[in-house]
Amino acid sequence: MNPTDQITFLKQLAKALAVQFGPKCEVAVHDLTNDPENTIVAIENGGVTGRRVGNGASQIVLEALKSDCDVEDQYGYLIRTRDGRLLKSSSIYMRDNKGHPVALLSINFDVTELSHSISILEQLVNPGQDKQEDNDVNGVFSNVNDLLDKLVEESLAYVGKPVALMNKDDKIKAIKYLDSKGAFLIKKSGDKVTKVYDISKYTLYNYLDTEPEQ
Repeated sequence: MNPTDQITFLKQLAKALAVQFGPKCEVAVHDLTNDPENTIVAIENGGVTGRRVGNGASQIVLEALKSDCDVEDQYGYLIRTRDGRLLKSSSIYMRDNKGHPVALLSINFDVTELSHSISILEQLVNPGQDKQEDNDVNGVFSNVNDLLDKLVEESLAYVGKPVALMNKDDKIKAIKYLDSKGAFLIKKSGDKVTKVYDISKYTLYNYLDTEPEQ
């Protein structure tokens, strides 16, 4: 099946899943051959995350574009939207004849109310127990600039110290983290990263080619 036929099939599948499972089930089709800023070519029940056709890549998509053949399908993981709703999600890739991912079907089912109901029942059945926090894999963002902000925050947390206290190896570690997450696939990401880490574009490119000392 060629990429065009794959996209057509995924659009049909997205419509069927959305109708089958109702308005709380968002299904998005990403064309991974597009620019990361506008990978969504079809979306059903987009109100779940507030996204629409023409919006950009999620963190899952960026990692797919970065990882190329190494990326794997993911099923039933939990994520949160920016307004705090909990989604149960799955990501399924379509590949070309060389094994490279060229399209993605993303399913996001809003389980916020179900999770809240379960929490209330647990409190009734097991009073006094500490509430366990969800382990979020990721976040859903309507534009790649918000996603870049999140990745930069993650890189700072990954190093574990403020930029003012970072040495060269700390900054290389942070830059490598951002690169591994596909952050530099986002247009003008270098401008933000150089500003946050107080380095030049030349230094940024050097750090991308340098391994930090162990």
